[in-house]
Amino acid sequence: MITSFSTALSALNADSTAIDVVGNNLANLNTPGFKTSVVSFHDLVTQSLGAGLDETQVGFGVARPITLQEFTQGAIQTTSAPLDAMVQGDGFFVVQASNGAQEFTRSGNFETDKSGNLLTATGQTLQGWVAGPNGVLNTNSPIGNIQIPVGTLQAPVATQNVSLNLNLNAGGVLATATGTYSTGIQVYDSLGEAHTLTFTYTQSTTPGQWNYSISVPNSDVSSPFTPVTGTLTFDSNGNLTSPAATDPSPTIAVTGLADGASDMNVNWNLYNGTTPEVTQFDQPSAVASLAQDGSATATLQSVAIGNGGQILAQYSNGHQAVAGQLALATIRNPDSLIAVGNSNFQTSAETALPAIGVPGTGGRGTVLGGAVEASTVDIATEFTNLIVFQRGYEAASKVITTADQISQDTINLKQ
Repeated sequence: MITSFSTALSALNADSTAIDVVGNNLANLNTPGFKTSVVSFHDLVTQSLGAGLDETQVGFGVARPITLQEFTQGAIQTTSAPLDAMVQGDGFFVVQASNGAQEFTRSGNFETDKSGNLLTATGQTLQGWVAGPNGVLNTNSPIGNIQIPVGTLQAPVATQNVSLNLNLNAGGVLATATGTYSTGIQVYDSLGEAHTLTFTYTQSTTPGQWNYSISVPNSDVSSPFTPVTGTLTFDSNGNLTSPAATDPSPTIAVTGLADGASDMNVNWNLYNGTTPEVTQFDQPSAVASLAQDGSATATLQSVAIGNGGQILAQYSNGHQAVAGQLALATIRNPDSLIAVGNSNFQTSAETALPAIGVPGTGGRGTVLGGAVEASTVDIATEFTNLIVFQRGYEAASKVITTADQISQDTINLKQ
């Protein structure tokens, strides 16, 4: 009779623990990256009654249930926050807690502190790789804290190459008798100062020939600039034949800049591979596109996490650079991880060594920017479990009251 009390009491404890797990799941119904927990019940050792032939076995009840977290994929929740990210597939974001311990999370609500460190919503530092001063990102190096270049300037880049995709009118520019056409392109020196190169094309008396002259404003140089001149020759089909694709590109040398910048040597690329950038057809002279590889000094305007886990910095000159890369860790047995709060996990003695690398490699999942992973808690399943565990608790309590009544009846037999 005494055994029935302890057996029913073990059921009360087990069902109470299970209800606690359900309550925690429901409490985290809207927690990004939360993984639902399930309970696994198992019975206690049984006792044999009778002559030892195991004809009658009575168990001692149920043990405290084991809690298991199900690391299934959560739904994609698109957000407008530029620093939000989610893992799609296997893997965890790697974070460093305030005590220096390495932790793992699926929660992707990130933000920055005043120093530009990329943090989780609860203050842990996100781990990955940061581009060096030369802008090179080395993902073969050890991971570290990710610091975003807040408020930094991007150094100017001096123009080295220009190209002008245009057509020169075979019948005279804009049907005029002079056959002269001019267009300009803006280039940058080593200090980020802009200069306008003016290209002037004059139709020669020789069919299929155009003379060009390239100049810069005299106010941009310390002494009058001598224009760069040459000749373009086209065949009867309007294709550029001289200079040929194998010839050196015309070079525009600009020396003695008034702002003190370094001398400029700009190559005029007349071909895209072997395809001429300049043609001569019977159409009005016009520029289709301009291109140059320089840029002015720029300030950082925004930072966002892109697909693949790249941290992209957008500058005021329209240039976009990769400032860092998030790291992902894969763990062969994630169910052995220990939840430590703040949506983070730590490894236990049974956890396999985490394999840390770039998203999308080595079996790791990918990273989606501008989204977070929804909680995997299913409210319908949890309410169903809650009803089942409640009925189990009521049944166990009924066993206790019945056993107590029987005990009272047995005591009353002596009276």
